[in-house]
Amino acid sequence: MITAGTVIGSGIFLTPGIVLRETGGRAALALLVWTVAGMISLLGALTYAELGAMKPDAGGLYVYLRDAFGPLSAFLYGWASFAVIASGTVAALAVAFSGYLGRLVPLGALPSPVIPVLVIAVFAVVNIAGTRKGSIVQNWGTVTKVGGLLVLSVLLLATGSLSTALADSATAAPAPSLAAGLGAATIATLWAYEGWQYVTFSAGEARDPQRTFPRALSAATLGLVVLYLLANLGYLAALGPAAMAASEQIAADAVATALGPGLAAVVGVLILVSIASALNGILLTAPRKYFAMARDGVFFARLAEVHPQTITPVFAIAGLALWSAVLAATGTFVQLLTYVVFTGWIFYALGALSIFVYRRRAPEASRAFRTPGYPVTPMVFVLAATLLVLNTLVTQPGRAFAGLGLVALGAPAFYYWRSRYRRARAAEPVT
Repeated sequence: MITAGTVIGSGIFLTPGIVLRETGGRAALALLVWTVAGMISLLGALTYAELGAMKPDAGGLYVYLRDAFGPLSAFLYGWASFAVIASGTVAALAVAFSGYLGRLVPLGALPSPVIPVLVIAVFAVVNIAGTRKGSIVQNWGTVTKVGGLLVLSVLLLATGSLSTALADSATAAPAPSLAAGLGAATIATLWAYEGWQYVTFSAGEARDPQRTFPRALSAATLGLVVLYLLANLGYLAALGPAAMAASEQIAADAVATALGPGLAAVVGVLILVSIASALNGILLTAPRKYFAMARDGVFFARLAEVHPQTITPVFAIAGLALWSAVLAATGTFVQLLTYVVFTGWIFYALGALSIFVYRRRAPEASRAFRTPGYPVTPMVFVLAATLLVLNTLVTQPGRAFAGLGLVALGAPAFYYWRSRYRRARAAEPVT
């Protein structure tokens, strides 16, 4: 539920039209792009499944990087995540929630930051109150949005004409810059699948992680591929290739066309549930990474404290929520995410590369799960992640290097916290 819930946000309700447009209106190419991006994500999930089963510690990817490549690389990932990637994503989801809510119910003269900040606060309180409470919210939210998207896709397929849409798509003229379009479409779909790695942060609190993590990552990611393809087929059947490629709000347009405008509000509710579930999933998992950093002495010490009653990293959750609320209220998350979010894929690639380090260092270690197709599986994922990063560097060099600069600012902070931690340890009385 965490894996699927953090991946499905608002992307599948909005981006399929963009992907079809970038592929020249060819439905077969668009579906191929969704499949390839899904398979790339599955390769990453299978790689991380071995890492999660081998190192079921709080912090997930942070721990894999720390133990394979040293504490600085792990800290820079955690630094970027806290400063922008996770916090900016929470802020973006909260603002999107407010926007969709305003379309369904009148919000009156409420100042724009009120709803996003309130949404973040509500889900922070839920997760501070207990991991089980946060997971229950995640389970119900994920079931609702997966079930809703599944029913919606089947209804669109039943009321539309998929065969006619596919025939019309096959005769579409190829786009002049199809190669560039395929690249842009692949990047868009990889972003839509992004988020499955968040579940690794909560490994330290999972029951039987050696068994459950490989199953959860592989099953959820494969299920997402099927669900996304089914949704695309439903949109195509309802709208046809031309209208689908032109749509900016494809789920609402498809429902209005096939089922009537009166049901458009249903899509709005489904998107609200989807956004809320994704936001809850990040607040449920990401703070465990900052808890691990603080436990290692390279972040604010209070973030390593666990509440004695709720058994949750209360300050880590509150810290992420507070900073996310600041970004949401000021709107600065838009610029920061634009600059930094692509750097996450640098660390995702490094995380996958760490599997080679562990296989070399401890070839005889007990592994409850081994990545199928090793070493090809992790290498293909690393190659795809590298190409995505390089594409950003080439197409948006100013933003890319600004993002790398923001991440690099974490290096002085790392050395400051580490020296402070060492001095504190040295000052402790010997017993």
